[in-house]
Amino acid sequence: MATIKPLPELLINQIAAGEVVERPASALKELLENSVDAAANKISVQLLQGGVKQIRITDNGDGITKDELELALTRHSTSKIYTLEDLHKIVSLGFRGEALASIAAVSHLLLTSRKTDSSHAWQIRADGDAVSQPEPAALDTGTIIEVNDLYFNIPARRKFLKTEATEFARCDAVFKCAALAQPAIEFTLQHNGKTRHQYHAETLSQRVESVLGTEFSKAAIPVDEQSAGIRLYGVVALPAYTRASRDTQYFFVNNRFVRDKLIIHALREAYRDVLHLDRHPSFVLFLEINPEAVDVNVHPTKTEVRFHDARALHQFIFHTINKALASPHQDIELKQQPAADITNKPLPQYPQHPKYHANKPSHAAQSSAFYQTLFGEQADSRQVQTAVSDAVQSTVTKHTEAAPVEQAMREENQCAPMLGYALGQLHGVYILAMNDHGLVVVDMHAAHERIRYEKLKTAMDNNAMAVQSLLIPATFNADSLDVITVEENLEVLQQLGFEFAVLSPTTLAVRAVPAELKHADIVKLAQDLLSEIREYGVSKVITNQRNELLATLACHGAVRANRKLSIEEMNALLRDMEKTERADQCNHGRPTWFEISMTELDNMFMRGK
Repeated sequence: MATIKPLPELLINQIAAGEVVERPASALKELLENSVDAAANKISVQLLQGGVKQIRITDNGDGITKDELELALTRHSTSKIYTLEDLHKIVSLGFRGEALASIAAVSHLLLTSRKTDSSHAWQIRADGDAVSQPEPAALDTGTIIEVNDLYFNIPARRKFLKTEATEFARCDAVFKCAALAQPAIEFTLQHNGKTRHQYHAETLSQRVESVLGTEFSKAAIPVDEQSAGIRLYGVVALPAYTRASRDTQYFFVNNRFVRDKLIIHALREAYRDVLHLDRHPSFVLFLEINPEAVDVNVHPTKTEVRFHDARALHQFIFHTINKALASPHQDIELKQQPAADITNKPLPQYPQHPKYHANKPSHAAQSSAFYQTLFGEQADSRQVQTAVSDAVQSTVTKHTEAAPVEQAMREENQCAPMLGYALGQLHGVYILAMNDHGLVVVDMHAAHERIRYEKLKTAMDNNAMAVQSLLIPATFNADSLDVITVEENLEVLQQLGFEFAVLSPTTLAVRAVPAELKHADIVKLAQDLLSEIREYGVSKVITNQRNELLATLACHGAVRANRKLSIEEMNALLRDMEKTERADQCNHGRPTWFEISMTELDNMFMRGK
């Protein structure tokens, strides 16, 4: 059984000290970590006035002996580490032995604890610098810590606290973070005598839904990959669930919540091709890694870490998330056997994840947003009924060749593809299709843009850009900068699939383009390409800005609104979407398709009522 001991001077000097209790949430975080480290499986938190008046935490953990109570309130006394070697392979959440002492110095603190083998509990009080002797107390098992009147002796710091609602919100965020990290522990939170959250011990997927809600859970897909002794698992939200802030980004390293720039950059890069403008991705991810390969003794808040092989870890995280987002509509089989035990803790078990279409939020969860997109925010159910009815009727009437679709499906007695079979077009913008679940609506330009983009990326990666020579070169007037850009970058332009010729000091000709873009506006395409090269420089265009450039080119090559497509062309587009990675979002992160189930349609028309 670990005991609390003062740390040697050499070890104290190696610790990133400076624990500062900035606000109630800071104190709550440290106290929750102590309860988790004490092997508690039930933790209860009670707050008064946002935690300023009182923070009371009760746990059923290992407890503290009478002789260790006073040490527990002494700086640099801990049961987590004893030697310099321990500092290099930390597996506990706390380890510096500063938190309780720092909190006691700015509050009226009451610590009551009982070891499982003790006849009764013991209690000790601290009022700022004054610490009492231990006294007998009544408690079944575990520990109760009461922090009263935070900053009673430092009015200047108390003055900088925000409103009660704001301080509680910060405490609530800390509580949710701890609950997500430890789904096997039962957590309860009360504020001013009212229960705000109660999470029973559950699986990780259940805890994610309990904390973040059903909407997030429906939008989330599982991740579980391991390589070279590290494992990344958890859930990431599909791009349609992106948020305006980072409030649903949770990343844990060996169950420790961290905000690491390297990790955030890897995740951001993985979402780059499917993220809309300034939106932020959502995720709950756990990295399990050898404790000796990560340094958690970097910052007093312990939310920053340093990895020994940062570059390799960045690539692992990027490729894992990129792979998960690339083909979310495929069947996902989670590994039933956990990876090699790295932290000596049991790993959460996932339920089997059903087919993608059963979890995609763009069905029932996002249909209301889809209706607003088509018919405006004030659209009511009658408008929706009328619009859908008219659209389906008009497309079926105009495209009589669509009539045999359902009959063919019945005769062949087989399931329709995920995106179904085309029925027709809606106002030259959307493709309407029918699958086994109901009606599928596809933004044909956005979908085609993604298909073109992925094909261009693949061709570029394989140095196999297919080129289409133009029977009649496209000529256009150009300024001197455009002419110089062409003359200086002929090889790079050929690498991108373009063949330019300088006809005069003010005239350029395009003689060949990538085959995928042969139907684009060649002149506008060429002008935008040269503009990108001038703005960013050729080296950045083919490295850092490569994907942005290819996205621009793909947009030029995608089918435009109001272009009439035949049923065969629509079905070909749908089949291409099903084979294309990240086809659920366009290059700018917007959704490319929605599904309206038969149940939703029946409800709109009040069938069966």
